[in-house]
Amino acid sequence: MENQIDKLREIKQKALLGGGKDKIEKQHQKGKMTAREKIERLIDPGSFLEWNMLLGHVKGIPTEGIIAGNGKIDGRSVCVYAQDSTILGGSIGDLHGYKMYHTIERALDMRVPLIGLHDSPGARVVKPEEAGAGLGNSEKWGGSVFFPNTMASGVVPQISAIMGSCAGISVYSPALNDFIYMVDGLSHMFITGPRIVKSVMGEDISMEDLGGAKIHAKISGVADFRVKTEEECLSGIRRLLSYLPSNNTDPVPVVVTDDSPDRMDNDLGNIVPQASNKGYDMRKIIMRLSDNGDFYEVKAEFAPEIVVGFARLGGMSVGFVANQPMSRAGSLTMDSSDKQARFIRFCDAFNIPIILLVDTPAYMPGSYQEHRGIIRHGAKVLFALCEATVPRLAVVIRKSYGGGSLGMGITPGFQTDAVYYWPSAESGVLGAEQSIELFYKDEIAKSTDPEKFKQVKLKEYREKYANPLYQITDNPFIVDIIEPAETRKILIKNLQFLRTKKISRPWKKHGNIPL
Repeated sequence: MENQIDKLREIKQKALLGGGKDKIEKQHQKGKMTAREKIERLIDPGSFLEWNMLLGHVKGIPTEGIIAGNGKIDGRSVCVYAQDSTILGGSIGDLHGYKMYHTIERALDMRVPLIGLHDSPGARVVKPEEAGAGLGNSEKWGGSVFFPNTMASGVVPQISAIMGSCAGISVYSPALNDFIYMVDGLSHMFITGPRIVKSVMGEDISMEDLGGAKIHAKISGVADFRVKTEEECLSGIRRLLSYLPSNNTDPVPVVVTDDSPDRMDNDLGNIVPQASNKGYDMRKIIMRLSDNGDFYEVKAEFAPEIVVGFARLGGMSVGFVANQPMSRAGSLTMDSSDKQARFIRFCDAFNIPIILLVDTPAYMPGSYQEHRGIIRHGAKVLFALCEATVPRLAVVIRKSYGGGSLGMGITPGFQTDAVYYWPSAESGVLGAEQSIELFYKDEIAKSTDPEKFKQVKLKEYREKYANPLYQITDNPFIVDIIEPAETRKILIKNLQFLRTKKISRPWKKHGNIPL
């Protein structure tokens, strides 16, 4: 028995070294952790239980190039895998793919979050006679992980980190997940790499310009978080999970903080300029409302005209969706609609209440937006809002005109639980200036001083017709006009009341969201 134990230890020790000390050293020289080091940084110390460690060791492919198992983050169970690029580059063979599939499957079975740390060029190229040798006709391999990813969608949170250059099938599983992290200078995602692009399209382009972290964070919107280091990536995943329940039947996490739910903020209203055409940073308002100013923004660089992310109010996790007047005056666009709708649907799937902060002149006009399908993209938001059953609260900070009221869910019929207005709010079918131009065009033109006449009418319109104090007398959908200072306190009281909200909807296989 002792000889057998010694042999087992020797084999396991070799497996722990992955592709060997030389390749580990090369990994470190690139500024990258090994797969095992990533898991050690991510998981609570001593909590990791590895699966199928000895797969492939006889063929000289220890672990089949992927570390997989379960562990804990902040005491809560998770399933995790990390592709090991020191072993055949982290390429996906049959057994490697099986471990991915099995990890996703176990996360779904146990109703715990899934975390995938990706560093793979895609499918492994093997000799024809060796293809499928590990699994025969089994469907559980890398090319079919999209099935358990899809089955797990909306049931358990799925988080991917791109920690190397990933191509082909290695990018589609992350794309099916809820959130994607990318690391500057290390992460790349593309369907076909620069060499194939060059040979097929004749286009010279670097990996960074084709599919680097900046490209996917700012332009494509594929990445949800762009970070500077692997350490920041792994700590970010831990932070993100702190806001999320383990599955779709668990209640939203509540974390005790020292920030009083009765805290008033007398300076909050000063963030908003008196002039309705001047910008301000909506994130400042979100952070002042949130417990201890803690706000974790999602897709911060993509479609910045809408701000989405997680925070806590009275210890309870919430999702903020807010217009950003600093970008395009807070107009709604095709890209912001995709970003907004996806975030709303995630929050709704995982019982996370939604807070809407409204300051928008409506949808962005122009041929570019129309030709790119803003009607179709905007309809996604309407679908997501109407479909959502979680508690939903809205505060109109300043402007809410026309389709903007629809896109932010504050029109009667959207079943937003409570809509509040600040005294600074203006709302209507059209903006004040557009309304004056429509109603008084002839009078303005005939007046002795057109500009003065226009300003008088604007002031009259804003004070009477666009003023919430005037509108509330005929609009029961506006719950109250509140002082900015009491906003946090009122939101928390609503959330405490709505914690037991239950909504039943007609049975259907699924809706047909306008994709």
